[in-house]
Amino acid sequence: MPIEEEMAASGPIGPLAGTLTLPNATGPLEPEVPVFLIVPGSGPTDRDGNSPLGITAAPYRLLTEALAEQGYPSVRIDKRGMFGSEGAISDPNDVTIAGYGDDLLAWTAAIRARLPARDGTRCVIPIGHSEGGLVALAAIGRIADACGLILIASIGRPLDEVIAEQLRANPANAPFLQEAEAALATLRRGERVDASTISPALRPLFGAEVQGFLIDAMSRDPTELASRVERPMLVLQGTRDLQVGVADARMLADAAPDATLALLADVNHVLKIVGSQDPGANLATYADPDIPIAASVVDSIADFVDGISRD
Repeated sequence: MPIEEEMAASGPIGPLAGTLTLPNATGPLEPEVPVFLIVPGSGPTDRDGNSPLGITAAPYRLLTEALAEQGYPSVRIDKRGMFGSEGAISDPNDVTIAGYGDDLLAWTAAIRARLPARDGTRCVIPIGHSEGGLVALAAIGRIADACGLILIASIGRPLDEVIAEQLRANPANAPFLQEAEAALATLRRGERVDASTISPALRPLFGAEVQGFLIDAMSRDPTELASRVERPMLVLQGTRDLQVGVADARMLADAAPDATLALLADVNHVLKIVGSQDPGANLATYADPDIPIAASVVDSIADFVDGISRD
């Protein structure tokens, strides 16, 4: 069984919290073995990949356990201002992509202090999932001696374009679509929307408390960021993902100087296998932590690391 221990890193005003998962092996970690840093997705997503908004699939916990079985250690983290990292900042909504990137640098330092390499610097490879992919893309150039980057279910277009596409895909949003697109256009210009005029159905998406983050995130072009990545990059995308599509993955891989694209058959957004095109069956996996992580996710990561080691 993998070994787990609590870890902490330095946050802005208080500690960041996470979990280190180690392979069940005796002796020190070999110096060439990398450590994966799981960068969580949007909203109140915890270190296990769960959310009070209805996700209990535990994809990050299952991923770290599966990687440990392959001999790889990893750290999964709570975002600043949330869960175990609640005390890191005073307002969990007062965040930016760059601020989240600062936390990745802090976590990298903490990992290297806990698992030093005998010679040189321990390799830390961020694994950005969904919104975490954008965070990792923006931060990777600041992480000294990072030896690679992995993006899973990450958007390849500015966030406003993706949100608009997701809204259009649901017929129930038709009555609010024009209002939503107008709000997205305003935020994309760097301007705030009067929250008091927003329809109740759209307030969770465009509330005043999150508009600052949306404006910041929408200003980032993932493909432009990918074009500046000077490390080997793996882009993983499930073909059953209801939130991010294969086209986004192709855009990221095409933009990066040294990228590998892996399209994973029947894998969905929470990294589980879905055997049909039924959206209901797909969404049911979001609430089931007993469904194992898709083996193709772990195999693709292991193959990528093996390729880096040979280079």
